[in-house]
Amino acid sequence: MSETASRRARPRQSLASTAPEPRFARIAAAIGDPTRARMLAVLLSGELITAGEIAQAAGVTPQTASAHLALLEREQLVLARTQGRHRYFRLADAEVARALEALSLIAERGPAQARWQQPAWKPLKHARTCYGHLAGEVGVALLDGLLAARWLESAADGYALTATGHAGLVALGMDSAALGGTRLAYPCVDWSERRDHLAGPLAVALLAHGIACGWLRRHADSRAVSLTPAGRRALAPLLAEPLRRLESARP
Repeated sequence: MSETASRRARPRQSLASTAPEPRFARIAAAIGDPTRARMLAVLLSGELITAGEIAQAAGVTPQTASAHLALLEREQLVLARTQGRHRYFRLADAEVARALEALSLIAERGPAQARWQQPAWKPLKHARTCYGHLAGEVGVALLDGLLAARWLESAADGYALTATGHAGLVALGMDSAALGGTRLAYPCVDWSERRDHLAGPLAVALLAHGIACGWLRRHADSRAVSLTPAGRRALAPLLAEPLRRLESARP
């Protein structure tokens, strides 16, 4: 047999059999399981949550939850902290939260937008937590207000806090020490509004301050939050006009 014929006779090696598995395939498999997806959605609140609470929210037994959480921890999607008799979990970092929000944005395209008009989803659309910062209609309105009042201005790495903004936030009772550092604030695409809300250390500090002051109130067993009457008054310089436009645009 000629050398050419011999080469033709050899079975061709499958490219698929030699290509390494992409790293994101394992991450996608970890996220894609319905139970683990529910767990990650709960952890998007940004809070430390016990394994038992996560199990209850996901609708599984503590033993089943432990196995799923171990896998998520192994894939570096969540971090665990032991305190006393309890283990607390949170998302590993903001990059994981952004990846989950990006997947949510894709999932909500097209006809799925209609779900935001359903009673169970409306509170989440109005205001919710997104890994420690404020999202939804109120989150988008807050960013609009911060920019309109010139408390924030565009910068190469997101937004910079202006001198006016620093003074305004201190007047609202925020700790001046929380208003410094690198990459203090940057945009994050909101998966219900398809516009940016505020992310970064400043956004996390704003949400924590708003909850501590009673301006925002968390909903039990949900990422939804409510803007209280006290919050509307305190944040009126930032929120009054954006919320007025939002409410006048509703059918």
